[in-house]
Amino acid sequence: MKILLLAPHPFFQERGTPIAVDLLLTVLSRRGDQVDVVTFHEGTERVYPGVTLHRIPRLPGMRDIRPGFSFKKLVCDVFVLAKALHLAAHGHYQVVHAVEESVFMAMLIRLCLRTPYVFDMDSSMPQQMTEKFRGLAVFAPILKWFEGRAIRHALAVVPVCDALAELARPYAPRKLCLLRDVSLLMPEFQTAGGELPSALSALPHPCFLYIGNLERYQGLDLLLDSFALLLKSGVQASLVIAGGKETDIRHYQEKAGIVGLGKNVRFLGPWPIGRMAELFTIADVLVSPRIQGNNTPMKIYSYLQSGKPILATDLPTHTQVLSSDVAVLASPTPAHFAAGMRRLIEHPAQGQELARQAKTLATEQYSWTVFERNVRELYAWIEHTTT
Repeated sequence: MKILLLAPHPFFQERGTPIAVDLLLTVLSRRGDQVDVVTFHEGTERVYPGVTLHRIPRLPGMRDIRPGFSFKKLVCDVFVLAKALHLAAHGHYQVVHAVEESVFMAMLIRLCLRTPYVFDMDSSMPQQMTEKFRGLAVFAPILKWFEGRAIRHALAVVPVCDALAELARPYAPRKLCLLRDVSLLMPEFQTAGGELPSALSALPHPCFLYIGNLERYQGLDLLLDSFALLLKSGVQASLVIAGGKETDIRHYQEKAGIVGLGKNVRFLGPWPIGRMAELFTIADVLVSPRIQGNNTPMKIYSYLQSGKPILATDLPTHTQVLSSDVAVLASPTPAHFAAGMRRLIEHPAQGQELARQAKTLATEQYSWTVFERNVRELYAWIEHTTT
């Protein structure tokens, strides 16, 4: 098939949506499809047979574009739209695969050229925007109306989790294909790394490990406050945080110092996906304190496969994948999350049993084999429907 894929974000970067697009392109390339990708100017180059990247121009002041809605992203989206319209007008594509907000560009292409589109739904845009900018809450009904139109007119809607599938279902999309993320602990993603920072070997155990960006919705304030309560109760432990931009790291380092965690917390900065398994070896418990959003953090799938106990907030972002059979789930308050930490410290055998069941779940439901099969089945249906 000839596909126009709209990826309105830096590509490639080691974070959620760009990783998901990378996985998708790998499967489409293996299928033998011809794919043109329109994406931002930022990101490292990736090479796939049959895939061409078309980047927007580098724009003054448009650097370090963060996840989520922002003015910078909006400016870049205008240039993505211009390039997408140009390619669509001359490319004779069979389908447009639109990631997140680029679905509205795909709707315009459909209106002008009758090219059908697939809505790759990695998050709910109205929810994302109103959570980040409270002042936009008054516009929530109109934002939801636009999102509903995008769902209803799509050839297929591809939500990344159950919560988004439930959001899409009332709009009666022609086809709904749930395409969950997968563990990145597969050999294809893991590379031989160097030595772990020597300072980590001196940290007290048990060691709690967080991997991911340090945006507010990830719940780092909750994590630090909870860990402070744990230490105040007399427990000796350490917390390692991998990921984040320099400004965010400085902010949370200052907070860690204020609440008295300086000696027990280490910030590693960005950590390569290829060395994730290596980092897991130092951890006794993996944590995900996320407090906002309804899509499941991609790291959860790697957590499941890791063989380590998991502690996560008891919110739909986690509970659509995690249950009390595979993780300790705690209410998103410092007292409850600290209690979850203590529970895993005091009952290590229970933690190991949870980890064993989690690994089985990852193998059976969230493997690369399952992901590739689902993409192939979706695009076989699209190819049949559009020819």
